[in-house]
Amino acid sequence: MHPDRIAELRHETVDMFYHGFDHYMHIAFPEDELRPVSCTPLTRDPLNPRNVELNDVLGNYSLTLIDSLSTLAILASAPPDGNNTGPKALADFQDGIAALVGLYGDGRPGPSGQGTRARGFDVDSKVQVFETVIRGVGGLLSAHLFAVGELPISGYHVPKPNEDVGQQPIIWSNGLKYDGQLLRLGFDLAQRLLPAFYTKTGMPYPRVNLRHGIPFYVNSPLHDNVSLDPNGDGDSAEITETCSAGAGSLVLEFTVLSRLTGDPRFEQAAKRAFWSVWARRSNIGLIGAGVDAEAGHWIGGFAGIGAGSDSFFEYALKTHILLSGHELPNQTMPSQIPYGSWLDPNSLYEPLSDEENSPDQFLDAWHNAHAAIKRHLYSGVHHPHYTVAHVNTGSPQAYWIDSLGAYYSGLLAIAGELDEAIETHLLYTALWTRYSALPERWSVRDGNVEGTLGWWPGRPEFIESTYHIYRATKDPWYLYAGEMVLKDITRRCWTPCGWSGLQDVRTGVKNDRMESFFLGETAKYMYLLFDPDHPLNKLDASYVFTTEGHPLIIPRKPGQRKTRKVPVRQDVQPYDDVNFTTTCPLPPKLPPLSGSATAARPDLYHASSLIRLHHIPNIHSGVDPDTVLANADGQSKPEVKLRSNHTHFPWTLPLSLMPTDGMCAALRQQHTSTIEFPSNTQQSVGSAFNLMFGGNNIMRMGNDGIAINSLNGLKLTMVLEEPPDSLDRAWRIHSIGNLPLGRDEKVYITRDVLADMNDPLFHRLRDGVLVDIILQIEITPEKGEVNATTSEMEPQPDSVSSIGMQESNLEATGLFNSFLQHITSVLREPTATFGPEPIPKRNYQYVEIPAITPTGLGAAPLPDVREAPNPISGIQIESLTWKRFYFADESCYTKLPEVAVKAHNIIVMRRGGCSFSEKLSTIPSFAPHRSALKLVIVVSNENDDPETWGFNVIRPLLDEVQKTPSGIQRRHPIAMLMVGGGDEAYEALKSTQSLGLRRRYHVESQGLTVSNLVVL
Repeated sequence: MHPDRIAELRHETVDMFYHGFDHYMHIAFPEDELRPVSCTPLTRDPLNPRNVELNDVLGNYSLTLIDSLSTLAILASAPPDGNNTGPKALADFQDGIAALVGLYGDGRPGPSGQGTRARGFDVDSKVQVFETVIRGVGGLLSAHLFAVGELPISGYHVPKPNEDVGQQPIIWSNGLKYDGQLLRLGFDLAQRLLPAFYTKTGMPYPRVNLRHGIPFYVNSPLHDNVSLDPNGDGDSAEITETCSAGAGSLVLEFTVLSRLTGDPRFEQAAKRAFWSVWARRSNIGLIGAGVDAEAGHWIGGFAGIGAGSDSFFEYALKTHILLSGHELPNQTMPSQIPYGSWLDPNSLYEPLSDEENSPDQFLDAWHNAHAAIKRHLYSGVHHPHYTVAHVNTGSPQAYWIDSLGAYYSGLLAIAGELDEAIETHLLYTALWTRYSALPERWSVRDGNVEGTLGWWPGRPEFIESTYHIYRATKDPWYLYAGEMVLKDITRRCWTPCGWSGLQDVRTGVKNDRMESFFLGETAKYMYLLFDPDHPLNKLDASYVFTTEGHPLIIPRKPGQRKTRKVPVRQDVQPYDDVNFTTTCPLPPKLPPLSGSATAARPDLYHASSLIRLHHIPNIHSGVDPDTVLANADGQSKPEVKLRSNHTHFPWTLPLSLMPTDGMCAALRQQHTSTIEFPSNTQQSVGSAFNLMFGGNNIMRMGNDGIAINSLNGLKLTMVLEEPPDSLDRAWRIHSIGNLPLGRDEKVYITRDVLADMNDPLFHRLRDGVLVDIILQIEITPEKGEVNATTSEMEPQPDSVSSIGMQESNLEATGLFNSFLQHITSVLREPTATFGPEPIPKRNYQYVEIPAITPTGLGAAPLPDVREAPNPISGIQIESLTWKRFYFADESCYTKLPEVAVKAHNIIVMRRGGCSFSEKLSTIPSFAPHRSALKLVIVVSNENDDPETWGFNVIRPLLDEVQKTPSGIQRRHPIAMLMVGGGDEAYEALKSTQSLGLRRRYHVESQGLTVSNLVVL
């Protein structure tokens, strides 16, 4: 884009801001908001205190003025122009601060602290904690940092910005001596929010009264020794539900406040709230949108990137940026607080650790949060977008695009995830192109606005991401996207006294309100997009924009040391990835003869296709007069039709930026397969499950997965997972009937249900490499492990053990342990299954060890024996398949005695000393007999942790045919298995009463494994 055009857009953005700000100052001030349609002030609703959509935001403390100060400071750095933009904005910035001080005082305890409206923010007003922190506290702190020169303003020089401004005031041309008034007011406002942090969870209550605190939260620990204020807003029915964003997105503002004032209360309270939310993440790494600040549980169970949780992810990354290079905070309360003292909610808890204060810990939280989002919410079908899933299972819950989620592309750009940022931003660009705004929600499934959620209140998220991606790429595409937004706002939202939001983006009906964030964020990001040489765009420092668009920085004191490296605790994370982006990537290379790498992407039109943009008339393309229609009287006339549908977007993009030889890749399609089982399918052992489930075919087993009782009439939909290397292509069950599954949810089915299945699209296969050895070990009362009087019909928790189970079985253990024990009495029919012997009055522990079969010329098939029962079922039987064992240690070169093969079922050897083939050649020849040798088990020498037995064992090679000790080829080759575990496994085998085999099975369809189906 030509520099002159960029300058024109910059001037138009300045005009847009002042059209709203000037009318606010002249008409609405000192009220909270401006009603741009009716040109009257918008105030709180005193007749309906529960009108939270209005009252939560309008704090009755000149919100729009506070929210606009940092934008004025940024405009004050405008390059010289004929409108005198920079000096005017600087004067308005200083005059706005003077007006604010006149209303609320200078924050001191004496007479100067009393303003015309209140002493500080001592107003009887119930406000939302989150909105007050990000708009009020954040706006005051950001303006203070500009005022004292810590954030840059061109031409505005402060002699010694690191000195105490309270001792050396800055004298302004309007007569105000700035000595930190905004910082003191921000401190006063933040202190009035501290009562909300008196909860058992550490997360703040959603609301607080700026004068009376929280008398309406009767269960707060604050009231243990304090009587409730009778003059407060004593509504005992006040809800305790907050959101993850509201509870966890206070760290930036409160940390800067603590560092500037030396008062650690705010930083520690905000960090504790953040970690309290993060600690409640689900086993798959997702956080919910709604959470109860008092009880601590999720509300609703939805997880997404938009409303409810958006800024939590933002603050995880930005807190790392803000704190990087700084020392760990001092958590000790100073003997004297500069501006007085009030409550300290941190006294309820143990102090935060160095890890919880470390910037690296916040980076880890971001990495793992983003990894879980990419795993469970990111859909690469058609064009990448993010869905809404269940917080615990990851199963899809809704298919909409959230307007608030448009921020995520910009956050990804800051984090260095540039390609993901660009591809997801394309979607919002197409959506804006279609509606000339972003609807609150857009349904991917229906291709239209979700229900009645079609409003756009002037939100900044899309232009915010546009700005951040442009700063990372310098691709002119994003300048044209910004121009589109500016033109559409000017065309649709202008009113004589400001800028309104849209009540419905489809009809263009305006709403009677101008939000403070329109001036505080939308106009700000737009301006910075069109002012590439702005000092903030060239500032080499760890500054961040808050979720309300206020720039913040922690001033570095002279001689300050860099942060001490804190060892970060290694919490178990489900999606840790060594390939997390930790550096800023280079911008995409421009293709030949093109000015935009984004416009040349082969997936450019995928986003347009998903939004159905090609079906929408392009109102900016002109008309096509060639189409002729007939009137009722038979006369023909040209029909006014739009010239074409959208062929490129944004609509301001010139064709010169489109590559002349560009190619569009095929849409990303997801290969699916649906299997419908007939309703008359007979299952051999389904009766026990029917007794348990009452005949239900499927049952959700907590958050671990789905259990299939019967395939009768069941419909399975599978999707084909294709990794980039295409080596592990596999099916994944996506839904069962109308029940969608999460990406990592397992489907559990017993092998008995599949025993008689003969379907080319769904058949059971036996694993030819891995098998499980089941050890039966008697538990004696002398060892204190089990009471000898316990009935054998009551499975004990300690009677089931699994050592080194395969991953799927490890996951299945916790799921089915209690479940199968409940139905043990139904399944336990040893007379029919294992012979007529009665069950002895004994208790056994069943240990499962993975084993691997050999390969090579000397490999022999395993004996065809009845399978041992599943150890997690709790079934107690007298004996497994084999009872007699011979332990031969390494057994190399010396022939074993005849009794080893004639009177023992199993020979156990230690690995080492000679080859596997040589070990087998020490076994005498023998005639097959029911009491003779059936199996050789070789135990590796690695003394691994029992939980990993079987995972580190390589497959043994029998490189020659089996031979007898005399060198003759063995007529009846001996089956062999190898297990891991070293000494511990060898000793476990020595204590075994009997041993059995349990085969492993999986299900295949069309030659590919069904990866998330676990056969038990």
